Amino acid sequence: MTKILIIDDDSAVRDTILAILESKGYHAVAAADGDHGLDLFRSERPDLVISDIIMPNKDGIETILAMHRERAETKIIAISGGGRLGNIDYLEVVKNFGACEVIAKPFDPDELIGCIGRCLGEPGAS
Repeated sequence: MTKILIIDDDSAVRDTILAILESKGYHAVAAADGDHGLDLFRSERPDLVISDIIMPNKDGIETILAMHRERAETKIIAISGGGRLGNIDYLEVVKNFGACEVIAKPFDPDELIGCIGRCLGEPGAS
């Protein structure tokens, strides 16, 4: 069974993503920040990570970079509801740091499932 780690400081977003993933048969674990997310990344060894970008403590960019240093093959989907500071678009930046897909919040459940399928190379993913 595919295991997915969700990292987001917003409990409503975490719970919604957990419900979407579990309804599609994925096994999911969740963390509220990058520090806890890295702990779960190391202990759970997920097949895919879905990480928010803007979070307290350790932000998503730091978290993604740390994951790629430890396991370069890690598949990551970056999500963000904000992300523009001046002329910086965090979702575009994070693509350069190893995210295989990016999604702006709010997103449609089908959009998320499609991104997961593409990252994991699942048949029929579009």
